[in-house]
Amino acid sequence: MAKKKITVVGAGNVGATTAQLLAYKKLGHVYLVDVAEGIPHGKALDLMESAPLENFDSRIVGLNSYEETAGSDIVIVTAGLARRPGMTREDLRDKNAEIMKTVAEQVAHYSPNCFMIVVTNPVDTMTYVAKKYSGLGKHRIVGMAGVLDSTRFRSFISMELGVSNEDVHATVLGLHGEDMVPMPRFSSVAGIPLTELMSAEKINELVERTKHGGAEIVQLLKTGSAFYAPASSVVNMVESIVLEKNRIVPAAAYLEGEYGLDGIFMGVPVLLNWSGVAKIIELPLTAEESAALNKSAQGVLESVSHLKV
Repeated sequence: MAKKKITVVGAGNVGATTAQLLAYKKLGHVYLVDVAEGIPHGKALDLMESAPLENFDSRIVGLNSYEETAGSDIVIVTAGLARRPGMTREDLRDKNAEIMKTVAEQVAHYSPNCFMIVVTNPVDTMTYVAKKYSGLGKHRIVGMAGVLDSTRFRSFISMELGVSNEDVHATVLGLHGEDMVPMPRFSSVAGIPLTELMSAEKINELVERTKHGGAEIVQLLKTGSAFYAPASSVVNMVESIVLEKNRIVPAAAYLEGEYGLDGIFMGVPVLLNWSGVAKIIELPLTAEESAALNKSAQGVLESVSHLKV
């Protein structure tokens, strides 16, 4: 089977780490695009020089333009400014929206049939911009956030209980930000409901830590933001697509009536395979959970309403 062609836009920490994982997991040929002269070329060459040791035969190509990315099967967009201490995702909105508009137009021109995964923050809003300017159908574009948020929740649960990560499953809905909606009722350890293993107080503590997981890392790093877990999260999604795993993962999908929401991207469980977003899974929510999700949606709607592109 021919290797898939995967373009990663943005050669910063998230983009470069994503390219590394894609290569090491042998998921396809990787085209790393960035406006910075020499940066994508140098990182691509460095990765290629690791190929004999990591035993992969994929090509890693560094580029400053999009021509060679033509016909990409999957495009991952990480380009944009990263958060700094004290900066909210909304502070990034206007600058990153301009970047996203340019990227989406280039991707639409050279790879009109691709599946696009947006990582750039604020991701729910940036995915909306990417859809608008790429013209991609709603099944061909998602935002990566839910996998990251749920893996943070899973990590905190695993650390608290002292159990294997493999046995922990967690669900997070809503926007990627402080108004996300971690779902303890749909989270479990080896099939045992989380509510049977922890007190309500401890669960609430982990929920709050999950909501502020990105900010916690920003505060610790001081001059950057998370990139290992975000890169792993997006590659997890690529695996489900390329390997036809039919995994159900939380992702920012375009909603048209699901969960009572319309015309926005929001984190919900989706069935992901080579066709793209094959299905949106609607969970039965309590009144309290629905209220939290609606509050999250209002944050996205407000952010989108302030867009200047």
